Amino acid sequence: MSYWQQKIKLGHLEIPRFIGGPLDGITDSPFRKVVRQFSTDALLYGEMRHVGCVANDTGGKKSLDFEQLERPFTYQVSANSTDFVERACEKILAAGVDVVDLNIGCPARCVVKSGSGSALMADLPRLQTILKFFRQQLNIPFTLKIRAGFKEKNAVTVAKLAQDCGVDALAIHPRLQTQMFSGLPDYDLARQVKEAIQIPVFFSGGVVNWATAQKVYQETGVDGYLIARGMWSRPWKLKELGELSQGRSFDVTEAMVLQAALDHLAATVAYYGPQGVHIFRKHLPFYIKGKPSASALRQRLVIAQTEEELADGLRSFFMMG
Repeated sequence: MSYWQQKIKLGHLEIPRFIGGPLDGITDSPFRKVVRQFSTDALLYGEMRHVGCVANDTGGKKSLDFEQLERPFTYQVSANSTDFVERACEKILAAGVDVVDLNIGCPARCVVKSGSGSALMADLPRLQTILKFFRQQLNIPFTLKIRAGFKEKNAVTVAKLAQDCGVDALAIHPRLQTQMFSGLPDYDLARQVKEAIQIPVFFSGGVVNWATAQKVYQETGVDGYLIARGMWSRPWKLKELGELSQGRSFDVTEAMVLQAALDHLAATVAYYGPQGVHIFRKHLPFYIKGKPSASALRQRLVIAQTEEELADGLRSFFMMG
């Protein structure tokens, strides 16, 4: 069996190599439901939530509200101490997720300022305390998402620490916090991390098609691939990558794109209520990207006030193509 045909073992799970990564404001429950129409067994991440929000239900109620069809499901959290971790883990486990992931790779300034996210990569004693405490609370796979480092590259050291603390798998976005999402990912650093530890290593950052997935594997030898920005309004992307990795073709048709957009819209409104129409608007540019210019219709789409108006506009837009 070739590398691409094998699945990754993660605790009790066996998952495909292409994973639906986290993207704030995008990989919510409605989007995951549409992804499931194409990929039934891929591991999907939810949006990052601070353990304090989960423990106190401040913004945590909706994030803990998901359907069983969305599983296997990774619940991603941030933390800057062990405060709230025990209560948050109790609630997360009660909800029935498959994996808990701690994100110490987020570069957002508001997150870093609080001492969460990638700031933890610059405070290894505190990170060690937090990792061990999480491990004590969880009886399911516990994973970690990291960067190349905070201001300096120390991903290999952090990866070894994570493995020693009982982390089951690790995802690396090989850019420093200061780079945010610019510059080339450090493939060599990802390779060093993979060679330094025995637990599965996932690559995050810039894998948007089959060619880049192949390049990452050749350069790093990692076990899996988190697809986040590459999936935005492309809920078929994991299926596409999986098919191409098996030597099969995958055609993205206009009918498929339109139906995915309509299903995504319906799921968003069902989940959020009437405000779902406004929430869905940020996905529009990606679904209609590359379509012939029709400024009047585009304007109609971005100001639509009801689900019906937006759905009719989408159908009209694709008919014009």
